[in-house]
Amino acid sequence: MRRLPFLAAAMAAGLTAGLTASPAFAYMVYVSNEKDNTVTVVDSETKAVVTTIDVGQRPRGITISHDGKFIYLCASDDDTIEVIDTATHQIVTTLPSGPDPELFVLSPDGKTLYVANEDDNLVTVIDIETKGVITEIPVGVEPEGMGISPDGKTMVNTSETTNMAHFIDTETHEITHNVLVDSRPRFVEFTPDGKEAWVSAEIGGTVSVIDNATREIKKKITFEIPGLRSETIQPVGVRITADGKKAYVALGPANHVAVVDTATYQVEKYVLVGQRVWQLAFTPDQKTIISTNGVSNDITFIDVATDEPVQSVTVGQLPWGVVVSPN
Repeated sequence: MRRLPFLAAAMAAGLTAGLTASPAFAYMVYVSNEKDNTVTVVDSETKAVVTTIDVGQRPRGITISHDGKFIYLCASDDDTIEVIDTATHQIVTTLPSGPDPELFVLSPDGKTLYVANEDDNLVTVIDIETKGVITEIPVGVEPEGMGISPDGKTMVNTSETTNMAHFIDTETHEITHNVLVDSRPRFVEFTPDGKEAWVSAEIGGTVSVIDNATREIKKKITFEIPGLRSETIQPVGVRITADGKKAYVALGPANHVAVVDTATYQVEKYVLVGQRVWQLAFTPDQKTIISTNGVSNDITFIDVATDEPVQSVTVGQLPWGVVVSPN
């Protein structure tokens, strides 16, 4: 049967309208606000605040289950890990964290949470399914930074006062290597291939790149921003793109995020964001990285393709940690 011209045109127009009307996919951004005991939920597409969740005291470290169903949150002054249902935004249970949990890392299989307990110099290992403590690992003084290799075999904790990165075998829960880094190490990020661990030192002003095979420092990255005193440049959060080509380093009161070429270890750019930039998180599509800016009480969306800030969004008081839904 011959298709009528007006019918064909109408069908084509409807198809075109359907394609162009499809909205871009939005991810939910979850921000822990240390001072006002809340988590702010932001729509990544509209950049609008969706809701604010009341949580425990002094929320800092924040992460999400691999299926996106639950947020895990360090309620530091309540000495617990709160579990938040992402569908209802309600706290549904807690996990036994040990005293003063600050940061943690989730195992690649999603079954185990490794928690830095700042006050008692321990890393607490938690079985998420049973909600029980598997073991406690003694580490250096004031543990904070936590990272885990992509294969899940090696976990690294940093101790702020001991100035060490402790490499821990996740099967035996034993420290295999202690690597001395610069003053006040705060964060650990593995490269996607698992060959390097990047450790930021807040007071030292450096990022130590540690070879995961030899456990030796292969490079120390330093930062210089024209017009700023060196003591204001304090590396904290570190994130590396999924292709392993670029690293982003939050520089604290310098109010910038450094963009580093991971092949040359050279800083390519400094991105101006809000005041006292603390932690970072990518959207799953890797198109955007988000910074928490503690003193200006906002987060900044940065375009990964151009390394330009796109927009800042006001959240709660003293935003500390950030995580993005995986779907």
